[in-house]
Amino acid sequence: MARRPTPPGTPDTTAVGHVVDLVRSSIPPLHPAGLPFVAVPLAVAVLGGKRKWVRRTGLIGAAAIAGFFRHPHRVPPNRPGVVVAPADGEIALVDNATPPAELGLGDQPVPRVSIFLSVLDVHVQRVPVSGTVREVLHQPGQFKSADLADASSVNERNSMVLETPAGQRLVVVQIAGLLARRIVCDAQKGDALTIGDTYGLIRFGSRVDTYFPAGTELLVQPGQRTIGGETVLAVLAGS
Repeated sequence: MARRPTPPGTPDTTAVGHVVDLVRSSIPPLHPAGLPFVAVPLAVAVLGGKRKWVRRTGLIGAAAIAGFFRHPHRVPPNRPGVVVAPADGEIALVDNATPPAELGLGDQPVPRVSIFLSVLDVHVQRVPVSGTVREVLHQPGQFKSADLADASSVNERNSMVLETPAGQRLVVVQIAGLLARRIVCDAQKGDALTIGDTYGLIRFGSRVDTYFPAGTELLVQPGQRTIGGETVLAVLAGS
């Protein structure tokens, strides 16, 4: 919530609190999954004693890892039928493709948007549209670079099928990459999720594919940057 302006003539007794609010809004919180990874270099820094280079290395390492696991607040658009980006990154593909075979959703190509996440991007995944989780399925696979076209079909992945209140189904696929060796998905079959909520995380470079209902008009192009939970990828038909 925004702070109210201080009335004229009021003593500036909230200056410190205002600064604290600005710092909080500028530095995103840490995703809980990152706590063990940050704790290790911090312990190195503490145990380094008087060795400045050890302390400095530990602190720098902790800061870098905390940056990777950052979990910024996002505000999704308040428009019916919109589908927002499930991840921060660069749009690598806008095409038509068959959803992962293991889901049993048929072999007809549907609209797809692929977002590539570099190690510098926010790596939490967000729910693209409000709905009920109909399926969550993990598929073992390879660890090719996530920006390759065939990464969607051969890499290790975790697929989630979402059904909107209107009965439209979307598929969101977390895909491991060359450095990503751990996919985290907190959603479970039967969960009711809200657009923009965080539901998962991929560690260290990855890709997220979104498959839309047939006939959906996509609103983005390859090369665009996305903000997870905020960038609109498409508007579902009939909304």
